[in-house]
Amino acid sequence: MSPDLPDPRNPYSMDEDCQNCPALVESRTQVVHGYGDPTADIAVLGTAPTASADRTGIPFTGDETGEVIQALLGDLGLSDSPPDSTEPALSEVYLTYVTRCHHPERGATDEERHNCEGYRTAELRRINPELIVAVGQGALDALAFEYTTRSADDLDVTVEHATTIQGRGFEILPMIEPADASESQLATFREHVADELDRDYRQTKGQRRK
Repeated sequence: MSPDLPDPRNPYSMDEDCQNCPALVESRTQVVHGYGDPTADIAVLGTAPTASADRTGIPFTGDETGEVIQALLGDLGLSDSPPDSTEPALSEVYLTYVTRCHHPERGATDEERHNCEGYRTAELRRINPELIVAVGQGALDALAFEYTTRSADDLDVTVEHATTIQGRGFEILPMIEPADASESQLATFREHVADELDRDYRQTKGQRRK
């Protein structure tokens, strides 16, 4: 990441004291906004912060899921940090979630997802990535209506895992939640992302902009 870029933690200065969802205000440690390179061509979108991300304040850190994602990024040459880093040194990658607050006993409600939609939409529009890795069904569902020609009912992350879906202005790479994926499935996904980078992104890198 260039030293001229802003701090990777919440580089767009989104509201760190959001009060839109009273139950989540009570349950969270902090709001977990995006982290990484704000000029990234690759965004990694998860469903919601885990307990570990709630503690660190950085998406995909502090637990096994985070280590799988960080190891993947390292294998692809997109991270210079060990998989267990809580402040990864990323290049061309931005990490974020559909919703920004952790609840220890349940997933987000429809209203809570709606309340967070503006944050996600603003980030993706400002980053304007070429590739979005959608980690889990929740992330894939969030992208379906606005960013693809397919409905959420037509998208199953298990079926679409390690494939490419053409979005509006970018490509979506669905990924099964690491906790639910076998070593073979993770290896297949890694190979697919590497192929996409070699075929498309690295060939056109720097030709378009933001």
